[in-house]
Amino acid sequence: MSSNSKAKVRAEKAAAERAAQAQRESRRRIITIGAVLGVMVLIVGGSILVSVLNKEEVKAVGAGSSDYGVTIGDADAPHSVIVYEDFLCPFCGQLETATRADFERLAADGKVFVEYRPFDLLSQSFGDYPIRAASAFALVLEKSGPEVAKKFHDLLYENQPSEEEPDSVTDDDLVDLAVEAGATEADVREGIEGVSHKDWVTKATAEADKAGIQGTPTVLLDGEVYQDGRTIQDLAENLVAELE
Repeated sequence: MSSNSKAKVRAEKAAAERAAQAQRESRRRIITIGAVLGVMVLIVGGSILVSVLNKEEVKAVGAGSSDYGVTIGDADAPHSVIVYEDFLCPFCGQLETATRADFERLAADGKVFVEYRPFDLLSQSFGDYPIRAASAFALVLEKSGPEVAKKFHDLLYENQPSEEEPDSVTDDDLVDLAVEAGATEADVREGIEGVSHKDWVTKATAEADKAGIQGTPTVLLDGEVYQDGRTIQDLAENLVAELE
């Protein structure tokens, strides 16, 4: 099969996965809303305030200071954004789709310095794809540099598997995506198949845990957790507006 045919098959498969995932997430939101309303009914007299999304204070190293990410933009930009993410997390995929073009535009305009920090949050629940993908990302970063690694990062989200079928993206698929991003197959195939940068993933995950990261995506704007939005789309739009 030609590389163009493979890319078409991957694109069709990814589109089908995203459609199915959107349906699942819609059901999940309905269930979550029902659960929250149930909790509110149980609150007596309004004297108890419950924060459903209660996060501890995050203390992360500044943008560009981590050994476990890739950056775009100028480090001297007036704003910085850090995105902690898991390559399997569907909400990370939504955030990536909603912000990529704007982040790239704003970074090119010198308005923001962005760092993406992938780590493993979901492997214990959904299998080893988060580790395989993050290891492949680290390998591409090492072998081919940050520009290719950023393109590979983007392609991983464009071809993101669902939580229900994480193994639908195989090691061969990861190799193909790395090559599509600009890596040389000889440089990455053995490492992707052997999960050569698993230790990098372990250390990236330990750094995220030390910083107090409890979920994905976690977005930091100028060092502070950013949560302005009821949905990922709301959050993305509000964040971009802050950076304009």
